[in-house]
Order: sequence, then structure tokens, then C-alpha cells
Amino acid sequence: MEMLNVKTTDDTLYLGFKGHIDSANANRLEEEVREALNGAEGKTVIIDAEELEYISSAGLRVILRLKKTNPDLKIINASSSVYEIFDITGFTEMMTVEKAYRKISVEGCEVIGQGANGKVYRIDPDTIVKEYFNPDALPDIQRERELARTALILGIPTAIPYDVVRVGDGYGSVFELLNAKSFAQILKEDPSRLDEIVAMSVDLLKKIHATEVEPDSMPDMKATALNWVSFLKDYLPSESFEKLYAMTEAVPDDNHMMHGDYHLKNVMLQNGEVLLIDMDTLCHGHPVFEFASIFNAYQGFSELDHDNMLRFLGIPYETGQQLWQKTLKLYFEGKSEEELEQIANKARLIGYTRNMRRTIRRNGFDTEEGKAVIEHCKSRIIEILETTDSLLF
Repeated sequence: MEMLNVKTTDDTLYLGFKGHIDSANANRLEEEVREALNGAEGKTVIIDAEELEYISSAGLRVILRLKKTNPDLKIINASSSVYEIFDITGFTEMMTVEKAYRKISVEGCEVIGQGANGKVYRIDPDTIVKEYFNPDALPDIQRERELARTALILGIPTAIPYDVVRVGDGYGSVFELLNAKSFAQILKEDPSRLDEIVAMSVDLLKKIHATEVEPDSMPDMKATALNWVSFLKDYLPSESFEKLYAMTEAVPDDNHMMHGDYHLKNVMLQNGEVLLIDMDTLCHGHPVFEFASIFNAYQGFSELDHDNMLRFLGIPYETGQQLWQKTLKLYFEGKSEEELEQIANKARLIGYTRNMRRTIRRNGFDTEEGKAVIEHCKSRIIEILETTDSLLF
């Protein structure tokens, strides 16, 4: 019986140790390791312990000899019992040893949220899990945890993930959210709570925007927006492109926090407390960029296909329009209707820019629906630019 499952990539050799390794078979294991190393010069070597049930001192000596010729050797997917062996024998101090991640299934679970990078499921009454679209999401998970921790320390109510799990072939973050419902779910169940939802949403949004952060603690949204605009250089009339780029570049640097993907599914109500989730989009910048995202969520992404709103937030398009208008009116309390429309147009400019770029990058020119979205965004950008000279408010 083979002691190894061997897998290679361009730059990595994975040695999958299997079964029960002791003095009776350690020599055979080492022979198989030598065979696997033949021709793998220059590759990073990783021991995958997912199928390893036990390893004795004889097996550990095989690993020690392997490490002498591969100083960057590390071990992944060690079960709790196997990890304990590595820990007691000091291997966790000599090399990187990573525990295996608990596996869970989200099949049949309620979807309570979705963002640019993942989908959020409720897996039981107390717990939710965010499944990441990127199958190699561990760096993204670590980054989101750091952003969430930063926000919490600065006073923004949020849930911190307490566990990382395997979900299918990818990864997920687990949060404890007892008795929590998203604003989208609340509004779907009781549309009469629209004004209450808007009031709580705006209150939290103002708290976020009033929070100053260290510039290098999270991304700068202005830089991201400039990338969106730059992408459209070959798709907009030169005069329109140059004006849009100049207006975006003229937005002053701003170190106040933004969520970056603020909508009904990313705000939860837990026992009367409003909580912000899906923190991987956290950034800093001028509020015009936040309102561009809000516009897209509540109107922009669904202007040509109103059913998008039902698919995305579970509410009718008309309700999304009300959310957008009521959010503007309450956030900018005291502004006239004309002033609110000017602010809305500034946000729309960035929103259409993002949507146009997004559609082109998703091969929008290959479909009639995509071409319609691209042309719609382009015409609206050109139209708004005729009456708008600044993104500031």
C-alpha cells in the first residue's frame, strides 16, 4: 500500500501522508518520499496531513531529514490528534504546522447576504458562515478579520469571525449571530418597517463616516474609483473621460471610514442592536464613493432589469427606489430637493462608471443584455457630466 498521495503544481510538491505511520513502515515512507522528490528540484515541499491518522517518532525522523534538505518545509491539514503529536514533540516550534479546517455544508441553508467576494448563509439559529467565492481565500479571510477588528476597536458594531472552515472546495468564516436578521429579511417580512429600517441604516452609516482611520489600515476608495474611471478611457468620448477623471482626481483625500458595499443584506439587527457585516470591502474615502455603491445596490444595477432587485435584495424595484430616495433625504437632512438631486447625480456618475466597467469586464459586449447595460451607463455618464462639474458635496 502506498504511503503517499503526491500532487504537484508549477512551484509546489504536495506530499500527502496517509494512514498510520510507525517504525514498521517509516522506511517505506521515506523511500516513497525520495521517489517523489526526484525531478522536483526547486519546488516548495508541503506535507499534507489530511489523511494522516497517526505518526510515531520513526515517522517524525523522516520529516526531520526531509526538512534538512527543504528548510521551508511546512505541514498542513493536521487533525487535532496529529497536531497534538507535532506540538508535544516541538515540531510546531521548528516549522509551520497548520491544523485541518472543520468541514461544513451550506446545502439547503438560508442565504442571508451576498457581497462582491462571498455569500452568507445561516447554518443554525446561532451561527452564520460566509462562503468565499475565491477557492484560495485564506489571505482574504485574514484581511477581513483584521479590518473587522479595526472597525470594532474604533466603535463600529460588527461581528468578528471566530472560526475558519472548509466549505466544499473553498473556505468560509463563521460568525455567531444569535437571533439576528438582515435588514433585507426584516423588510421582506414587514414592508411597513421601511422608514424604521432607513432610520437605523442611516444612523449607522453616519457613525461609520464619522470614524477616522489610519490611512494605511484599509484601502483608499479614491484610488479604486480612479482605476474604474481609467478603465473607461477607450469606451467614453475623450472629452467626457477627461472631465470624469479630473473630477474624480479632484476629490480630496479623506481618512474617514466607508463600508464600500453598504446595503440591506450587510446590516443585521440582533436583539435590538444594529450590526455591520461583510467587512472585506471596508475602506476610507469621501462619502460620494459610498453613495455610488448604495445607488447601485438600490437602483443602478436593476434599472434595466427590475427583477435584479428581487434576486439580490428580495424586494421590489419600487421599494429599492424608495430606499435610495429616503436614505439621501435623511442622511442629508435639511437639503432641498434640488440639492439632493445634485448629490444623487454625483453618486450616480461613480455608480454608472463602476457598473459599465464591471459589465465590460464580464464580457458584456457578447450579449444583448450586456450591451444594453454598457450603452445605458455610457449615455447616463455623458448626460450627467453636462450639468455636473464636481463630485463634492
